[in-house]
Amino acid sequence: MIPPVAASSAGASLSIGALSPNATVGVRPQEEAATGDQGAAFGDAITRAIGTLERTQDTADAYARQAATGRLERVEDYMVAATEAQLVTQLTVAVRNKAVEAFQEIMRMQV
Repeated sequence: MIPPVAASSAGASLSIGALSPNATVGVRPQEEAATGDQGAAFGDAITRAIGTLERTQDTADAYARQAATGRLERVEDYMVAATEAQLVTQLTVAVRNKAVEAFQEIMRMQV
């Protein structure tokens, strides 16, 4: 049996328990419930991203209406909002394209 080891440096501590010859070391498979949670987290992230896209585009549209009616006080606000909406839209399209490519690659796999 290998005795336990403990070390500390700069306020961080590390301890390794005793190892016996019969101990198993390796990667444990994730539980299926965790996979479901990860899928839900991914879905929530996509939902939040689409919500952000909508809010960003709505803000740019509001500034555009103010500019068209002459009520916009700071033109730079509109330029920033329009550029941000454009970038968020480009990012969303790029993510969608990668997802479609990944799906197509999976469909081409031989079983």
